[in-house]
Amino acid sequence: MGVSNNVVGLSLAMVSSAFIGASFILKKKGLRRAGKSGARAGVGGYTYLLEPLWWAGMITMLLGEAANFVAYVFAPAVLVTPLGALSIIVSSVLAHFMLKERLQRLAILGCLSCIVGSIVIVIHAPEERTPTSVQEIWDLATQPAFLAYAGSTLVLVIALVLHFEPRYGQTNILIYLGICSLMGSLTVVSIKAIGIAVKLTLEGISQVAYPQTWLFVTVAIVCVVSQLNYLNKALDTFNTAIVSPIYYVMFTTLTIVASAIMFKDWSGQTISSIVSEFCGLLTILSGTVLLHTAREQEIATASASGVSWQVDRASAISWYISIGTDDLLKNVEEDYFVALQSSG
Repeated sequence: MGVSNNVVGLSLAMVSSAFIGASFILKKKGLRRAGKSGARAGVGGYTYLLEPLWWAGMITMLLGEAANFVAYVFAPAVLVTPLGALSIIVSSVLAHFMLKERLQRLAILGCLSCIVGSIVIVIHAPEERTPTSVQEIWDLATQPAFLAYAGSTLVLVIALVLHFEPRYGQTNILIYLGICSLMGSLTVVSIKAIGIAVKLTLEGISQVAYPQTWLFVTVAIVCVVSQLNYLNKALDTFNTAIVSPIYYVMFTTLTIVASAIMFKDWSGQTISSIVSEFCGLLTILSGTVLLHTAREQEIATASASGVSWQVDRASAISWYISIGTDDLLKNVEEDYFVALQSSG
């Protein structure tokens, strides 16, 4: 009896999360070593490029991203995308043992929530129905329901870019993240189509001659570039501890909706299974928020200065001045953000 596509996709998604989670630890250790012998990356130094451990982390991350890409070929987005949160669990647990970064109770609760939610989704996830050609994928992409979604997405993106960004981009975090998430949902369905085309081609059914294949490639490139551009703007403008959970929630939700509409992921499923999947997703999203909340508290505590002045001997009141800046906090938290982006 052969292994189902969902099992293959699930295995690849879990391997991807393990690799990406471990890559953050390797990169962090490489950055620490490099910082002892030269200027730190946070102040513009590049000595980490000479550190083998940092490169090991980069290679591990690339392997994880490749596994995540292939996972979308075998399993629906409703199964693959939420499992990206597992990479945060891996990095948190490894950081506890290898970097001596204490795992707080709130973070442990977040990890458990992500695990429980992932199990619920795995149990109730729909079986993947792989199209047999790019032409079939194109037919799915041109169905009225998905055309309405894609059209609405483009209208919203244009409105956000032309009208809302110039006025509220620097004060409202939802502007940049809305653009990222909307474009990200189209990125995932395009990458899934490309992955299926590559898989069929390797099996001897060439999809290279189809113009739709190259259209999907073009759409994916445009969406990825736009997504990264506005994601960088969000990271440069707002605190990463706020950007990460909001982006993960929006990106994951819109990706699942886009995939469900285009590939009809929930077709044939019972209402109870669909509701269970949403409950699992909400549990993972809650766990992710808890993890980032715990991380934000840890960084805020570590960034506080010990400089104090004794104002009154009797009451022993001390005032503490924080020497941390937003840029410093963004730099410290940078590794923790990349884990949510790969599911896409």
